[in-house]
Amino acid sequence: MTDEPRIVTERRGHLLLIGLNRPEKRNAADFAMLQQLALAYGELERDPELRVGVVHAIGEHFTAGLDLADVGPRLGPQGIDIVPEGGINPWQVDGSALSKPVVIAVQGTCLTLGIELMLASDIVVAAESTRFGQIEVGRGILPFGGATLRFPRAAGWGNAMRWLLTGDLFDAREAHRMGLVQEIVPNGRELHRAIELAERIAAQAPLAVQATLANARLALREGPAAAEAELQPALARLAATTDARIGMEAFLSRTPAEFQGR
Repeated sequence: MTDEPRIVTERRGHLLLIGLNRPEKRNAADFAMLQQLALAYGELERDPELRVGVVHAIGEHFTAGLDLADVGPRLGPQGIDIVPEGGINPWQVDGSALSKPVVIAVQGTCLTLGIELMLASDIVVAAESTRFGQIEVGRGILPFGGATLRFPRAAGWGNAMRWLLTGDLFDAREAHRMGLVQEIVPNGRELHRAIELAERIAAQAPLAVQATLANARLALREGPAAAEAELQPALARLAATTDARIGMEAFLSRTPAEFQGR
């Protein structure tokens, strides 16, 4: 048993880097990793200085999926609760929702809950040699981290069922074609590019970023009418913020805006 943390975090300006840290097991997620990941998401949510999360993995592989030998015995009639006090379910399939964007960098092998973590995030950068697989049906279970909900929505029904129902592996080009991945980069550049994108997001007005994310998610969860009804109230709230004033002054003076998040 190692004393190494399963999740390592690093604050970099307004970013929180969240690293899967079990490389000797190809970052297979045991119960400790699931809980520590939930706590990292909770930290990202609560701290007003943090604007964007960047999820990545230590070692050659993003994740080999769930460590069933460790997690399996913990499954009960109601499934499994991975969220300790102060945490947020990273897969957001329990009614909770992260208000801040997450960018993910993946490489090597990315199986099962790794794909579902991508689907629950906002932007995904993949190394060109990454291999993906939603292989739960070959283990006698179903994807329970959101793939049944989000994979068809992202990729279309037929594309999703092609991979969900066979458990076959697919490559980064196919993931990009289906919309699961937004950018493919040379091997070893995925984290660098993910940080670049996260820093671009963090440079924008954080309340506006969160409102944009919230309205888009509202449209997905409750439909266009619910999102439409919230557009004008959200605009009015944002227009009264300090950041809206800063943004207008920056526009008029043609200088970079330094947003405060209020």
